[in-house]
Amino acid sequence: MPPSLRIVRVMCSSRVDPLHIINALLAGADGVLVAGCHPGDCHYSKGNYYTRRRFAMLKTLLENIGFEAGRVRLSWISASEGPKFQQVVKEFTEEIKKLGRNRAGEKVFI
Repeated sequence: MPPSLRIVRVMCSSRVDPLHIINALLAGADGVLVAGCHPGDCHYSKGNYYTRRRFAMLKTLLENIGFEAGRVRLSWISASEGPKFQQVVKEFTEEIKKLGRNRAGEKVFI
């Protein structure tokens, strides 16, 4: 796992408010990965369906305000899929390195 990875645990991927992601990017985070249960396997019934809808809207919004779409990613990974989590994190980290540093924290937003 890359040493730069910071994990924030939530009970369900649907608890990740799009504003949390936007705020992280505006604060200078290079990327945000949201990992949740596979659709149909949510412990909270429909949480991952809400996440999928919100994420589609969020990606469009981020592109409209100037962020590269590759800075955010949604992946379906169950708690028992440790190797898959590791692979997704590795791939996402490589994508973020290609995009370079997020300079949003240096910009002035009005």
